[in-house]
Amino acid sequence: MKGLAFLSNIKAGLDVIRSSKSRSLSMMLGIVIGVALIISVIAIGTGLKNQISSQIHHYGKNIIIVRASQLQFGSSKSNALSTLNITSSMGLKDIQTVQKVYGVAESAPLTLVPGEPSGVYGSNPQTFIIGTSSSLPSLINQSLAYGSFFSSSSNNNNGYVAVLGQNVATSLFKENAPLGSSFSFHGQTFVVDGVFNNFNATPLDAQANFNNAIFIPNNLAEALTNNTAPTYEILARASSATLTNVAASNIKGALNTLHGGVSNLSVTTGNQNLTSDSTILNLITSTTAGAAAISLLVAGIGIMNVMLVSVSERVREIGIRKAVGATNRQIRNQFIAEASFISLIGGILGVILAFLIDAIIRVVSNLTPDITWPSVVVSCGISLILGIVFGTLPAIKASRKDPIEALRAE
Repeated sequence: MKGLAFLSNIKAGLDVIRSSKSRSLSMMLGIVIGVALIISVIAIGTGLKNQISSQIHHYGKNIIIVRASQLQFGSSKSNALSTLNITSSMGLKDIQTVQKVYGVAESAPLTLVPGEPSGVYGSNPQTFIIGTSSSLPSLINQSLAYGSFFSSSSNNNNGYVAVLGQNVATSLFKENAPLGSSFSFHGQTFVVDGVFNNFNATPLDAQANFNNAIFIPNNLAEALTNNTAPTYEILARASSATLTNVAASNIKGALNTLHGGVSNLSVTTGNQNLTSDSTILNLITSTTAGAAAISLLVAGIGIMNVMLVSVSERVREIGIRKAVGATNRQIRNQFIAEASFISLIGGILGVILAFLIDAIIRVVSNLTPDITWPSVVVSCGISLILGIVFGTLPAIKASRKDPIEALRAE
C-alpha cells in the first residue's frame, strides 16, 4: 500500500508539472543553477589541484625550487617580459652556491634576458629569452621533439646556440623543426640546436609559458647584459628523495650565509608547493561553493512560496480528496512529494548543465575540470532535501484545510 501511495504521489507530481509548466520551471530554475554552480566550482578546483599535482610529480618528488621572494606575474599581453615583476633577484653567486650545496645532484638557473629576438619572419612580442644550464631538461623531465639541448661544452657557432619552445619555432620560422636556422638577439647570431616538445602549462603556476621561450646558455645571458639579467628562479634536484628536505635546508642556510644572514629568497620543495597550492585552492573552492549553496537556499524558499500559492489555488481539489476519504497525512505527503519531485528534477537538470559547462571550459581554456560522482550525488541529495524541507510548510497548510470550507471555495 505504501508503495502504491508513493507512486500515486509521484504521478500527482508529474501531473502538476505538466499542468503548470511555467510555474514548475520557475521553481526548478534556482535549483538547476545552484546545483550546476556547486558541481562546476568543485570540478574546477579539483581539476586545478590535479593539474598542479601532475606537474609537480612530473618534475619529481626531489625537486627544489629557489625563488626571489617578490615575484609576481601580471596580465599584460603586449610583452612576455613585462608580465614579470621582480623586486629582488638572484645572481651568479647564488647560482654557484646552490650548485655546491651538499645533497644537490644538479641545478639550473632561469634567467630572464630583456629584448626581442628577430627571426626570418620578424619578431614576436610574446617570445622571451631564458638563460639556463644544460641540466634543465632532466630537471623538469622535458624531452625535445627535434635536435638536442646545448651542453656546457657546446662549440657550435662558438656557443651561440639556442633551443626553442614550440610556439617560437612556428612564430619566428614558420616551421616545426627549424634546426640550423638562425635568429638575431642583442647583436649576435644564434643557431637553433633543438625544439622542445610541448610544455603542459598549468593554470595558477608561477611559471611563464615555456612554449613561448627561447633557451640559451646562462653564461651568454649574463655576458649579453653585463651580468645584469635577473635570475628569478633556480631549480635543483636532491641526490635522492630522502635527502630532499635536507638539501633544501642546506640551500636555505647557504644562501642566508651568502647574503649576510637574510637572503630574502624562498626555498621550497615540490611537496611543499603542492600542499600550499592545495590549501589555497581548497579555500577558494569552499568559499565559492558556499556562495553557490546560498543560491540553493534561495531556490528552496522560492519553492516554498510557489507551493503556498499552489495550495491556495488547489483548495477545491484538496476538499474533494478529503471528501472521498483522504487523510491529512495523505494530503501532506502528496504536496511534500510534489515539491521533492520538482526539486529532484531540478537537481538532475543542474547536473546535466554542469557537464555542459565542463565541456565548454575544456574547449575554450586549458583548464580541465574534474566532476566527481560524490559531488554529483551530494548536490542531488541536497536538492531533494530542500524540496522536502521547504515543501513541508505548504504541505502542512494543505493537510489542515477544512473539507467543507474547501468544497465551498470557488
